Amino acid sequence: MTHLNRRQLLTAGALGAVAVPATAAGSVAAQAGPTAYASNYPNNPVTTGAQSAAANGWSALSGQKVGIITNPTGILTNLRTVVDEMHESGAVDIVGVFGPEHGFRGTAQAGDSEGNHTDPRTGLMVYDAYGANTEKMTSLFRTAGVETVVFDIQDVGARFYTYIWTMYTAMRAAVAVGARFVVLDRPNPIGGKAIGPMMTTPWTSGVGAKEIVQAHGMTVGELARYFDGEFLTADAGARLAELTVIEVKGWRRDVPYAVTGLPWVMPSPNMPTPDTALVYPGTGMFEGTNLSEGRGTTRPFELVGAPFVDFTWAERLAALELPGVGFREAYFSPTFSKHTGKVCGGVQVHVTDPSTFDPMRAAVEMLVTARALYTDFAWRYDSYDPARPYWIDKLTGSQRLRTQISAGASADEVVGAWRDELAAFDARRQQYLLYRGPSH
Repeated sequence: MTHLNRRQLLTAGALGAVAVPATAAGSVAAQAGPTAYASNYPNNPVTTGAQSAAANGWSALSGQKVGIITNPTGILTNLRTVVDEMHESGAVDIVGVFGPEHGFRGTAQAGDSEGNHTDPRTGLMVYDAYGANTEKMTSLFRTAGVETVVFDIQDVGARFYTYIWTMYTAMRAAVAVGARFVVLDRPNPIGGKAIGPMMTTPWTSGVGAKEIVQAHGMTVGELARYFDGEFLTADAGARLAELTVIEVKGWRRDVPYAVTGLPWVMPSPNMPTPDTALVYPGTGMFEGTNLSEGRGTTRPFELVGAPFVDFTWAERLAALELPGVGFREAYFSPTFSKHTGKVCGGVQVHVTDPSTFDPMRAAVEMLVTARALYTDFAWRYDSYDPARPYWIDKLTGSQRLRTQISAGASADEVVGAWRDELAAFDARRQQYLLYRGPSH
């Protein structure tokens, strides 16, 4: 298996899949009002695993030396971090905090971390876990004397969003040191339906380390159960000594994040709203092309385009009348990343009904149509990885999607190609699911 760290995966021409430079304008999008579809769902307040653990006085973590993997998304309803609350409670013996990409407090940008340091607020030791392989993570846990590993990070539901692979690395390290593993669970912001192609072993990397589908349809707690049952014995020699998931209360698999009543904290700088998460498993694939995926705008992954794109693309996409989504002709000028400072024609993707919207189908239709309309359309080519130069292959898990679209395949043919592998994955994951509601 080949793994690439984030620094290797980022290039100046096109940024990698998860972490991106912040834009001050992103906060404007984050302040947008309730989504238009909110009235379609019942008002069903949701309680996170962290909130339940806090309400019980952190008793689930008492009597253990605790190492916490978290970032700014690890908050309670009072908007304070779980680390600050645990520390001030005196009920948890925190021996170390482990910061992923962007860092524990979120001060670092794309492909970077905060380094090892003492946290000025709590005085706790913060270890740099970004890009750590199993050996390094194991060493960090041993140095800190960790007996229980706690994971509390808001995921966004896409295979190429790398926090889930930080969790898997930590699980492997926990096996090595004999530590208990506790997940403070949070909702999957795009729901519980599995969608898209399977990762294949030759194409694994830092944006897809194991064989799961592109939109896995699980919470991080469910994923931890899946990883423990399906992968750890082969990769780490054994399953976890103990895996505890402190579950989300009140969440159904068919309820999007925007109507949970929970505050949204940006998991990374270009994931400003729950609407961004809805489209990301699909439009994130445009990172593998020469079209802008909207980085450097206030609507990343919802705005997609390039200087060579005109109004025809939006017209063709709108005419498809895809369920749960509309396409608006749009023009934008990115402040960073692809086509910086240039006027890009393209579309804004407007999700009108998450229950019928398929981000993968919509994005495949966008790719097929863009390739058919514009001779300037191209797949991103990474010369630093000559054996696997196409970024789209790492994002989608194989060469199949790229070669099909390049050969002129229809969206039906592209989507149909992964039907069997998706069905097999969906059947396999059922035993690890924790929450009710539609899963198909």
